[in-house]
Amino acid sequence: MTHPVTQVPALLRPRDSDALRAELRRAAGASTTPVFFGGEVHGQALVLSEFVGTWTSGLRGLVIPPRSGLGGRVVDQKRPVSVADYKRASSITHDYDGPVGGEGITSVLGVPVVVGGVARAVLYAADRGVGPIGGRTVDCLVQSSRRLANEIAIRDEVDRRTRMWSTLQTGQVDAVLTEELRDIHADLRGLTRAAGDPELQRQLRALTDRLARTLSGESGQDETPVALSPRELDVLSHIALGCTNHEVAQRLSVGPESVKSYLRSAMRKLDAHSRHEAVVKARRSGLLA
Repeated sequence: MTHPVTQVPALLRPRDSDALRAELRRAAGASTTPVFFGGEVHGQALVLSEFVGTWTSGLRGLVIPPRSGLGGRVVDQKRPVSVADYKRASSITHDYDGPVGGEGITSVLGVPVVVGGVARAVLYAADRGVGPIGGRTVDCLVQSSRRLANEIAIRDEVDRRTRMWSTLQTGQVDAVLTEELRDIHADLRGLTRAAGDPELQRQLRALTDRLARTLSGESGQDETPVALSPRELDVLSHIALGCTNHEVAQRLSVGPESVKSYLRSAMRKLDAHSRHEAVVKARRSGLLA
């Protein structure tokens, strides 16, 4: 994705299906239930794409509209739904008896991945014996859905912040936009810590570094390079926004004493005698937005 003035990296978002697949495998490894599968919601329809323990390809690529079958009901109601005997269940439509029967599946549990009040994916656990899905499997799948919802929410916010950065133009940037971009820089650092995907973390670190260099307008080549730890940069990025030590501690979920320690260490490395001077020198070196 190329913008006419500033080259902004393509959206950093990895494929959400990869995270979904990882959660299915994680749940399968922690449970004795033989079959797990799922998919993302595209528009309003659920598309099954990820499978663990299936025998056939009959479910692959299945498109499930809202309220159709068990999965469509899960998407529509945004809550877990289960049936102990799929063929005889009266609580769901039976549009997919063919592919479900082809897998020999009888009991099924579907759990939605809800982000911002919208079902974004559905995770399933299924057994080939009649009877309700076990409590351990239910717990594993619910935990997986929560982790995946949190990861998708983080990725959504990264995309939103990246798009906001695309408004940056070369030349003079007004003070309001500059402060907004610095706020974005601080938030992106927070999202870097929270992201569960190592590659996404690496790309986010590169993005925050690039944003810092862009806003500083300095290459940092005229001064001795300074290496600050991620936590030291986190603290300085929030101090640059005018936060007190107590506010920084709350935002980073650390103790006030830890904030003081990181700040002292950063000041020492930057040869700064005040928090303000530390921020100025970090910006001048291209370490901070």
